[in-house]
Amino acid sequence: MSRLTDLLIKLIPVFPLLAVLANGLLGHRYSHGMAHRLAWGSVGLSFLCTIGVFTDVMRTGASHEVVVYQWIFGGDLTINLAYLVDSLTCAWLLVVTGVGFLIHVYSVGYMHGETGFTRFFTYMNLFMVSMLLLVMGNNYLVLFIGWEGVGLCSYLLIGYYYDKVSAAKAASKAFVVNRIGDAGFLVAIFLVFSNFKTLDYTKVFAQVGQLSPDMATAIALCLFIGAVGKSAQLPLHTWLPDAMEGPTPVSALIHAATMVTAGVYMVVRNHAIFDLSPFAMSTVALVGGGTALFAATIGLVQTDIKRVLAYSTVSQLGYMFLGCGIGAYTASVFHVMTHAFFKALLFLAAGSVIHALSGEQDIRKMGGLSSRIPWTHRLFLVGTIAIAGLPPLAGFWSKDEIMAHAFTTHHYLLYSMAAFGALMTSFYMFRLTYLTFYGSSRMDPHTAEHVHESPMVMVVPLMVLGFLSIVGGLILGFPPEHGWLHGFLGPVVGVGSLHETGAGMALLLMSIAIVIALAGWGLAHFLYGLSPATADRWANKFSGTYRLLLNKYYVDELYDLMFVEPLKRLGAMLDWFDRTIIDGIVRGVGWLADWGSAGSTWVEKYIIYGGLNVIGYSNHLAAREGRKMQSGMVHHYAAIIVAGIFLLVLVVQLFAQM
Repeated sequence: MSRLTDLLIKLIPVFPLLAVLANGLLGHRYSHGMAHRLAWGSVGLSFLCTIGVFTDVMRTGASHEVVVYQWIFGGDLTINLAYLVDSLTCAWLLVVTGVGFLIHVYSVGYMHGETGFTRFFTYMNLFMVSMLLLVMGNNYLVLFIGWEGVGLCSYLLIGYYYDKVSAAKAASKAFVVNRIGDAGFLVAIFLVFSNFKTLDYTKVFAQVGQLSPDMATAIALCLFIGAVGKSAQLPLHTWLPDAMEGPTPVSALIHAATMVTAGVYMVVRNHAIFDLSPFAMSTVALVGGGTALFAATIGLVQTDIKRVLAYSTVSQLGYMFLGCGIGAYTASVFHVMTHAFFKALLFLAAGSVIHALSGEQDIRKMGGLSSRIPWTHRLFLVGTIAIAGLPPLAGFWSKDEIMAHAFTTHHYLLYSMAAFGALMTSFYMFRLTYLTFYGSSRMDPHTAEHVHESPMVMVVPLMVLGFLSIVGGLILGFPPEHGWLHGFLGPVVGVGSLHETGAGMALLLMSIAIVIALAGWGLAHFLYGLSPATADRWANKFSGTYRLLLNKYYVDELYDLMFVEPLKRLGAMLDWFDRTIIDGIVRGVGWLADWGSAGSTWVEKYIIYGGLNVIGYSNHLAAREGRKMQSGMVHHYAAIIVAGIFLLVLVVQLFAQM
């Protein structure tokens, strides 16, 4: 069985890779039907392989380390292209391949008729390959290759509509902001190797006790900087809402279910290092709690259906990091999985709304859709209830577990931040639901005439995700802290049980969480169901606060003022210096050589030509050839320098052998 499992592990990333090569190189030669079958079929095969591997890991409890080939070796460094599959890896593999498969199927209907149909699926499969490498790698370098791969695919997919200026800018923004986090990640990798002389997880974690507290803090914080960039936490959160410029399936796959959780995976995978640094743990928790609260406030007033969900994603990622920072690693992974279910559902249902309204995304121009697109309405409502944290749906169990852990470990400030964020989450998600599906229609008459339910190829994936959003929390994490997932992940990340406070306290905390969710729904029901005029009056009464939230605290404008514009001015200055000073010096040297050779030619001709024909002619040739050498072209000089170095080394070697 072990040999079969190892084979299945190797095949998981191979299937989407083959689809990338086929669609990328040969896609123009066959139909769109063949292209999408290769795309979703390859991910489906990876999911089946994942099921086989997961079954073996669950049955035996063993981890599998599979070496594909020896990649880098020399001196103290040996790095293999190898996979480590344990219970933590399986949790992410199930999400990546399972939810990824549903999104690929949904994309067949959503992207129908697009001119770049095959290109889209090529990018999606390439993303799958990169994400699988990220979570399966057994060392930091394979992780980093996958890390950069998903960043590249994010750039390509956000900028899918490359002729649209806003999409091109959003793609560039995502790429640049992620590079900031990646710089910290690279420093962490260098520190790991300098301390352990290896980059393999198993060897590093076996020796982690030898780290000094300061070095553990440095490595943990550098790793966290990488996680902040990839998972859109404060202050590097600004790229994710703009990433909604990409097609909706991209938002569901990359920016809700998989890529943005890569930072959480990295922190949980390296929990042995983070556990050595209370300062790093506190930093992770505070950044997570602050992000959860900050993003939730912005989501209160947004009017673009996808941007509301984008800020919701940023906020929910904050809960996951808050859980990691207080040691509730299993609860964080639990929330990663349930969030993948209901947030993918919400994004795909939002895509169904956009599809029905011929591209409209402004919720102020919707309303009254519940009877026009009933399946989309019902499933969007399921996702809303799940993320709001109402039992027995999935979000209640995972979010409540993080909040309860914060309270029982005496992190009362973090608990308060999480509770207030949960209240706002419930409010803005029900606000979104009311404005989109209920009340009178505010649609353009021409758009209203063509409203229609999405085809079944889009609706069926929504049904599956809706079912998982209803029962996923119960299957994975009930009873709280002692559910199946806790036992499954325990050997890798530790159970992280709550302090023993008794059933009474647990019931009280659960009741508070339910009241919070109901309060958010009640306020949204009053403002957008019973008395819409009151919402408008409040917006006018608190217009300053409303504009502040609507403009996202002007963070983008602040970054432009502090960083973007000064760097652009610096770039312009350096460009002027390069063109005027550096190029001027190079051109001046060429001009002087040209002038000097021309002058020597004049002297030869009129002063010493008579009587010194042989010498003059030879000087003329030398000057002419010298003038050719001084061309003013930098790449010519570089070639001469390289040739000179080569000759110098050759001469030194000859003398050394004498």
